Amino acid sequence: MRRPEDGDEDVEILRRIRAGDRSAVDDLYDRFRRPAFALARRILADDGLAEDVLQDVFLGVWRDPSGYDGARGSFASWLLAVVHHKAVDAVRREESQRRRQSRAEDAAVLEAPVATRDVEDDAWSRVVADQVRTALGVLPTPQREALTLAYYGGYTQREVAALTGTPLGTVKTRMLAGMRRLKAELGGLSAQGGGSALDDIAPLDGTAR
Repeated sequence: MRRPEDGDEDVEILRRIRAGDRSAVDDLYDRFRRPAFALARRILADDGLAEDVLQDVFLGVWRDPSGYDGARGSFASWLLAVVHHKAVDAVRREESQRRRQSRAEDAAVLEAPVATRDVEDDAWSRVVADQVRTALGVLPTPQREALTLAYYGGYTQREVAALTGTPLGTVKTRMLAGMRRLKAELGGLSAQGGGSALDDIAPLDGTAR
């Protein structure tokens, strides 16, 4: 687990990348591969796709290191936010391809009474996932960052605090405020789907699921 003071090392690696030092990219990869892969793998549920996302992200940092703005937060949180964005895009691409490939099969499945409920459940799960992503997008950046690391990355509150260089109490406050906002945004889904859209979000007791 990274310590808040490790941000100085991140800045030095980024300086080397901006100077054209190719070995700095390898150092950056070694430093962040584990948390970045865990986040991408949690979203994509596929090792190969997760590795593709990491390659895209680290190559993007090499090509355009100016994408990081130190005034907007720690480098670690920015990098993981980029990983999250790329992984969600990959999910959408995969979903679009699956829909195109299985359109004919879906029509046949929908005609079978026994399978109808399963298809409806799958469709509902996709609706909930899209609604959660949309609701996260309306949160202030600090709240969205904390909840994204907990929800998609599976990190505890203490780990979120270490990754972002933020006091634990501040992380707890941001997550609590963010959860309240998400509940307000997603409240209607509970009645429609028979459950809460927030069931999979990490609890606020410090343990992420």
